[in-house]
Amino acid sequence: MSDRHFDDLALRFAEKIYGGAKGAIRLAVLQADLAEVLPERPLRVLDVGAGLGHMALWLAKRGHLVTLAEPAAPMLGAARERFAAAGQRATFVQAPWQELPGRLDAPFDLVLCHAVLEWLAEPLRILPVLHQFSAPGGWLSLAFYNKDALIYRNLLKGHFRKLRKEQFAGEGRSLTPQRPLDPRELKAAMQSAWRIDGESGVRVFHDYMPVEFQARAELPDLLEMELAYRRHPAFAGLGRYLHWLCRPHPTC
Repeated sequence: MSDRHFDDLALRFAEKIYGGAKGAIRLAVLQADLAEVLPERPLRVLDVGAGLGHMALWLAKRGHLVTLAEPAAPMLGAARERFAAAGQRATFVQAPWQELPGRLDAPFDLVLCHAVLEWLAEPLRILPVLHQFSAPGGWLSLAFYNKDALIYRNLLKGHFRKLRKEQFAGEGRSLTPQRPLDPRELKAAMQSAWRIDGESGVRVFHDYMPVEFQARAELPDLLEMELAYRRHPAFAGLGRYLHWLCRPHPTC
């Protein structure tokens, strides 16, 4: 299994993820979490696997100096267009994460790595690179596809055979991530280099709603409730994605 890039799926990705409530909820949670902790001064920001640039553009509009790194040319091209339309400037680097240490100067005050790990053949190998680019006292904003939530959803659907075989990966042109992450295993892998200061669930209830209820729900209400319950101790761990705000240990 190799890392999955989105050269041939950029438009489908955009429509499916950001064309409705799922993408809106993701952005709302990530932005709310970051808005709570980031200082007002301009920060050097690196967005690893920046995709279509939604989060990077939000940060650029807040006055931060943003570098977008994305391996898929169609995705990076769409991000360029989005920045140009908004009258914002950024640095754009077309490269997979493995090539970044030779192409970028560290460190950055904020490193974003959103919905990337679950598409990698060996997700944990990216962690030292993220740490390398994180300034002392800086932040890592890490969002990843939550294996616990995927298991729970399959339990609700009665997909017991699939669970017994642990068939979690998407196949072919599927946009189901190929390697959902166990949050306990990820924490164990990070604990020597990172301190996790904040944890939120992304879509802690939306994806479990019956389809007819989803169709009737107003987006402002969904956003309000997702933000209100994103850190609830009983619900946060059910988020389809988890968002962690991490600080590098000063001794690493």
